[in-house]
Amino acid sequence: METYDAAHAFATLGHPGRLAVFRLLVRFAPRGVRPTEIAEALRLKPNTLSHHLSDLTAAGLVQVERQGRSLYYSVDLDTTEGLIGYLAFDVGRARPELLAPFLAAQRDQAMRDTDFDVLFICSGNSARSIFAEALLRDLGQGRFRAFSAGTRPNTALNPFALEVLKRNGHDVSGLRSKHIAEFQKPDSVEMDFVFTVCDTAAAEECPPWPGQPITGHWGLPDPARATGTDAEKALVFAQTYAALRRRIAAFVALPFESLNRLSLQARVDALGTDAHDTQRG
Repeated sequence: METYDAAHAFATLGHPGRLAVFRLLVRFAPRGVRPTEIAEALRLKPNTLSHHLSDLTAAGLVQVERQGRSLYYSVDLDTTEGLIGYLAFDVGRARPELLAPFLAAQRDQAMRDTDFDVLFICSGNSARSIFAEALLRDLGQGRFRAFSAGTRPNTALNPFALEVLKRNGHDVSGLRSKHIAEFQKPDSVEMDFVFTVCDTAAAEECPPWPGQPITGHWGLPDPARATGTDAEKALVFAQTYAALRRRIAAFVALPFESLNRLSLQARVDALGTDAHDTQRG
């Protein structure tokens, strides 16, 4: 990256509001986010957000795509990679004391092929993340330890979700709603993967996870918002379960032993994008 472009990008990110928008888009990467969702998550006025997005786009940090009547903003990963590389290798001259703490967890090695610890996060931890926990526990056949949590967990699991799980042969006796704080303690399990399965959770401000796990966003609509008869609501929960089952079945089938972190991150992103595209229809 050229010095002028880097200086422009750094100056753009020097504003707290623009930095907040950029950080949120990185958490959703590689998919795009609508301005209304960004404004709601960051509590920004529409005109203020419009200025921030315009500045980020002008700096090449963000790109925009029209899909139907909606605009979707996403982080430009190539530009972001160039900016980080400029800071690390041009400014920092690749000094080992600067890079070593980051490179230690990013070695270009294949992931081990067993005993992965995986956390699924959503807002209420009463349906989507619970589905994911039960599915990975059972489809993983002992190769994965599955956990779930919520940023604002409900006091009880959704009865429609429990019925879907029971009908599909899952043991629900050990499932419960949990706050994400249970997995952020010093002695907590160090996760290999952390997935958000709802847009609200992806927009939450969470500290970096210990061990730098691979992260993915597999957002699905909240089935608890379904309206209609009980039968119609039950159908929406069943469809959500089926969508997660497809994603998790594809995830457990990945050739972990032959994928390095970069390749595995790309596969995880692709699974989330496929699910998102299916929802858009």
